[in-house]
Amino acid sequence: MLCAIAYGASDFAAGVGGRRSDPSAVTVLAQPWSLVAAIGTALVMQPAAPTGAALLWGAISGIGTAVGTLALYRGLTVARMSVVAPVSAVLAAALPALVGIVTGDRLSWLGWAGIVIVLPAIALVSRNEDPADKDKPSGLVEAVVAGAGFALLFIGLDRAGTDGGSWPLAAGQAVGVVLLGAAALWLRPRRDAWRAAVWPAVITGVLGGAANLLFVAATGAGQLAVVAVITSLYPAITIVLARVVLSERWSRTQAAGLVVAAAGVAAITLG
Repeated sequence: MLCAIAYGASDFAAGVGGRRSDPSAVTVLAQPWSLVAAIGTALVMQPAAPTGAALLWGAISGIGTAVGTLALYRGLTVARMSVVAPVSAVLAAALPALVGIVTGDRLSWLGWAGIVIVLPAIALVSRNEDPADKDKPSGLVEAVVAGAGFALLFIGLDRAGTDGGSWPLAAGQAVGVVLLGAAALWLRPRRDAWRAAVWPAVITGVLGGAANLLFVAATGAGQLAVVAVITSLYPAITIVLARVVLSERWSRTQAAGLVVAAAGVAAITLG
């Protein structure tokens, strides 16, 4: 759950910063800080040398980071948030859970019940009911690509394991830095946006880096099917922060999603 909190807080910081500058500038500048967090943790903890396979899976997770972030950014910008946000979030939970089950995860009936409850809750919490969305493209393609990208991030980090500490994560974040840097040449944020994006990017990157480290630790101690589903509740944290800090109102759908999500997390924890 700490991982979901960190991811949700990171997204909130990115959203607030993006309003004041440019979302793509915040995303590009935030990625190196996640890399610094991973390298710094590895240097402090001094784990065993990672295997080639672990580094490869780590690098693959970085591809997921870049693809998921770019697709989500494009979807939320040009398409319907009411489609992009819930579909991408549910896929980011469901695909790793499926991989976890296929590779041997075993849950009690209460744990299964919690997962069944949480998946629709993710969609409810993520849903944006802005009337302005009605005239935009559905964004289903962007949503699927974003969800698959974040699922690849979760699966890659899980398969990399914890024996090499955060070195595989560092490899992935390095790949993300390169890919997002190249994307910046394509997205071309406004020149004045870069300076305004610096501090939001620092906060976003540090929180995102902490979330990645917590995810690695969680998959080392638990099952991917459970960790991925609970982690994908991060949109709930974002909307709670928006309510507390920005006084944004919740829709009835989002409020219902929060209640259902709490019940699902409780069932998974007890199971």
